Amino acid sequence: MTARGLCQGWGATHAGTRRPSNQDAFLLRSEIGLWAVADGAGGHGGGEIASARVVDALRTLPVGLASGELLARTRGALEQANAALRAEARARGPGALLASTVVVLMVRGGHFACLWAGDSRCYLWRGGLLTRLTRDHSMVQELLDAGALTEEHAARHPHANVVTRAVGADETLVLDKVTGQVQPGDLFLLASDGVCKDLGDAAIAATLIGGGEGQGLADSLIALAMSAGSTDNVTVVLVRCG
Repeated sequence: MTARGLCQGWGATHAGTRRPSNQDAFLLRSEIGLWAVADGAGGHGGGEIASARVVDALRTLPVGLASGELLARTRGALEQANAALRAEARARGPGALLASTVVVLMVRGGHFACLWAGDSRCYLWRGGLLTRLTRDHSMVQELLDAGALTEEHAARHPHANVVTRAVGADETLVLDKVTGQVQPGDLFLLASDGVCKDLGDAAIAATLIGGGEGQGLADSLIALAMSAGSTDNVTVVLVRCG
């Protein structure tokens, strides 16, 4: 399997029902087998700047890269975005923050790789089963891991929006990675935390079962998040392979 022709992506985003602006951004680069979602943080327009800087860095990656080169150049682009956001925050003065979560999916040669920092997620829908491929870098996830919080109460926790990693948050960007094989018919879902918190995995799976295909399915997920109240910005990218 190659990226060209066999994997196609669709995306949709909305500010939600309560936020005055949309600090999310997404990227569709099916021509090189790369897709991404970023969720910005920072006051006075900082969130929009941060998420845009992340996707713009990935947008500059050239075509024709081999699998290993694509992975390395993706890491490098995110590290450059991290440095640029740190420099801009310093220029704004003490206490300024320009940061963004990111989740990136790459598909090449029958394999996928996912890089992420923060609580934007990647899911795999295969054979009627939804599997979460990423693990949130968040305060709530740390509480869950310690057994101090249950999944039932996680979304309503007062610190549910606090992430422990993001592009621009620290001098050194630390990305986690997961890899695997791609099977024909696989559907990947990249989503900002607004979608995941408002809907939950069960509602997402139910929508994937009966929500159609392509752009219509991406739009259906956003509409469902909106109907659930969408207290945050909501963004999805769907990638169908084979």
